Amino acid sequence: MLPGVSRSADIAIIGAGIVGLATAVALSERHPRARLVVLDKEPRVAAHQTGHNSGVIHSGIYYKPGSHKARLCVDGARLMTEFCDARGIAYERCGKVIVATDETEVPRLEALHERGTANGVPGLRLLSGDEVREHEPHCRAVRGLLSPATGIVDYGKVAEAMAKLVVERGGGILTGARVTAIPRAGAERILETTAGPVGARHLINCAGLHSDAVARLMGLRPEVQIIPFRGEYYVIRPARRFLVRNLIYPVPDPAFPFLGLHFTRTIHGEMEAGPNAVLAFAREGYRLATVRPGEMLGTLAYPGFWNIVRRHWRMGSYEMWRSLSKAAFVRSLQRLVPEIRPGDIERGGAGVRAQAVAPDGALVDDFTITVAEGAIHVLNAPSPAATASLAIGRHIAGLAAEHFGL
Repeated sequence: MLPGVSRSADIAIIGAGIVGLATAVALSERHPRARLVVLDKEPRVAAHQTGHNSGVIHSGIYYKPGSHKARLCVDGARLMTEFCDARGIAYERCGKVIVATDETEVPRLEALHERGTANGVPGLRLLSGDEVREHEPHCRAVRGLLSPATGIVDYGKVAEAMAKLVVERGGGILTGARVTAIPRAGAERILETTAGPVGARHLINCAGLHSDAVARLMGLRPEVQIIPFRGEYYVIRPARRFLVRNLIYPVPDPAFPFLGLHFTRTIHGEMEAGPNAVLAFAREGYRLATVRPGEMLGTLAYPGFWNIVRRHWRMGSYEMWRSLSKAAFVRSLQRLVPEIRPGDIERGGAGVRAQAVAPDGALVDDFTITVAEGAIHVLNAPSPAATASLAIGRHIAGLAAEHFGL
């Protein structure tokens, strides 16, 4: 152990969200003698993207065949339910329908069916409008796509179980440990944190909303920058929950990497409607009023942000309007369930998506995991990262075995 360093590890994982914890689980299984520590700046695990997740276990329909998302989501969904079974965590395969609300959307729906089938998603079936209404009587649709393997779970509970398993296997979870610098000390790196210095031979960056900033602390210049997008939800009042049985999604816009407003039943029995996708003025900007000038200036100084604006200003303006106008939000929901009224919903929670953006303004679609000297960086892991987390963890553990000489 280096002088002045109170804790030392073979591998330090920065970020105790579900991807970081799943990586620790995979490493502790594959390398049981390795000394592991997971660090997080918050006082508890799963405080940000994981803890604000809608709780859907995605089946793998949307993603380009052969991509990391496609492969890791399908594998990850299976691993997630196996983990929940083993640890006694409640989940439900409730299924979902993706619906075309007019004939112009039908070709895109059929393309989703082909894509999901190519990805190995089980049980996919195209539905007529009448068949959609057998599953969701209050939904308006001309065609639908049924995904019976889609499920729901509480990812916060999953993350807590992962953290407990890591500790059971001898690993450490260090919370309240914001990483402020990562100097090199011989063959090791020193993570200067608010909980004291930690030495590590190897690092894995799973810092989510701050993953690019952590990479820069190591002297890297990532090709992408994280731009935070807030997703806001409404909750359907209990007396009107009968309008939706399970999960109803629209056919997504292929030009935009978000799935559009949809309805989601949670494992706790609530019914959520959302999310939208609006620029957040802080990386943890869960409310419109949350502004962190330094982070906002970092966004405004990035050329990729202005290229997004040029590409998507109409969509961005509409999303901001829909954030401010409940009536506009409801009108979007009525495309799926016409009986929804403003009085049926009330403001719910919000999450912030860590979206990696290239300098040309392209919103990076696939998971982005890169290897640098002595480190692995997860630079883009938006949805379905929670579903895929255990598969992502195994993938990272394989990279670590190859590049860290474990």
